[in-house]
Amino acid sequence: MSIADRDQLEQILKVMLAEDEFLSPYGIRALSRRHLENPYTLSMNDRDHSVHYEPGESSTGLFGGNSNWRGPIWLPVNYLLVQALRRFYEYYGDGFTVECPAGSGSFMNLNEVADEVSRRIISIFHRDASERRPVLGSNELFQTDANWRDLIPFYEYFHGDTGRGVGASHQTGWTAVVACMIHELSEADATADDDELAVATVSA
Repeated sequence: MSIADRDQLEQILKVMLAEDEFLSPYGIRALSRRHLENPYTLSMNDRDHSVHYEPGESSTGLFGGNSNWRGPIWLPVNYLLVQALRRFYEYYGDGFTVECPAGSGSFMNLNEVADEVSRRIISIFHRDASERRPVLGSNELFQTDANWRDLIPFYEYFHGDTGRGVGASHQTGWTAVVACMIHELSEADATADDDELAVATVSA
């Protein structure tokens, strides 16, 4: 996004932060969900070539059955997007806000948007209200067994709608960037707590 000016960035974020396009409950999808109903089609040499939104496994044997970049969530790309948003915030500050999610009526500065995307990604690994981790999908052994439920695999990528782990389950390289996101959020929360304490102390 570094080549985008302010107007272009606003237009990019309207699409990127739309939940019916790129913004999943678990991060930014590799392809817009809009292509589920409206595949991108290229006609060439009297043949139509289409790309559909495929959030997890591929509907064909292409690429070994992995849909790869046609819908899932990839942590390296999400991490780069989060860092880009933080750098843009350093330049534009609090004066530049966008709707997040798009159409929600809730406006955030770009650092807050980066936090929101990070929280969605981190939630892949957290237990939800029903005590299930999205990353583990329907694997009941990992979801419920006391000996396995806290052993969290770092998958290669994640289902664009459910957060379920897909591909290799030992991707402790790029998927480990989630630790950086957790660290950044914990630092931000600590700073916010310090600010609240300072205000309370002055008020007292």
